[in-house]
Amino acid sequence: MNELVKLARETVRRLLNDETLPENGNEVITSELWHEKRACFVSIKTKSGELRGCIGTLSPMQNSLDREIIANAVSSSTRDPRFPPMKANELDNVTFSVDVLSEPEPAKFETLNPKIYGVIVSKGYRRGVLLPDLEGVDTVEQQVSIAAMKAGIYDLDGVKLERFTVNRYKEE
Repeated sequence: MNELVKLARETVRRLLNDETLPENGNEVITSELWHEKRACFVSIKTKSGELRGCIGTLSPMQNSLDREIIANAVSSSTRDPRFPPMKANELDNVTFSVDVLSEPEPAKFETLNPKIYGVIVSKGYRRGVLLPDLEGVDTVEQQVSIAAMKAGIYDLDGVKLERFTVNRYKEE
C-alpha cells in the first residue's frame, strides 16, 4: 500500500478507535514526501464505489504533506457535511485515496481537460472545486458545471477558472 494512503487509513483507524493520532507520517511509515508542503484531498469510498467522504485543501494549510494528510483524513471521515461521521465498523468496507495537488494556475475554458486537470471555479466569494478524472465527468462543460453548482454559482458569466493536476494514490 502506498505510504500516503497508509497514513490516511491509519489516521482514521486511530481516530475512530479513540487512539492517539499520529504526530507525523514517520510514526506510521517513512517517506521522502513528508517534508514537502503540499495541498491534498483525502477521499473515502465504499467498496462498491460510492463516495463516503472527501475533504481537502487547495493550498497547504499545514507545515508538511504528512500533517496535511492527517488533518484531511480526520475531516474526510468525520466532517464532510454530506455524510454522517464514520464509525469504526465501517473501516473494512471502505477504500482510501490521496490526491496531492499541483499549484493551481489560471485557465481558460478551452485549456481544461477533465481527465487531466482538476478545476476551481470562482465568482465573488464563492469557490467550487472538482478533482480530475472522476467517473461520469467526461466533458469540460460537466466539470465546470458541477464545480460551479458546488459553490452555489448558477451564472457562469464572469467566473474565474483555475486548473491543477494531481498525483493520485489509492488502495486497490
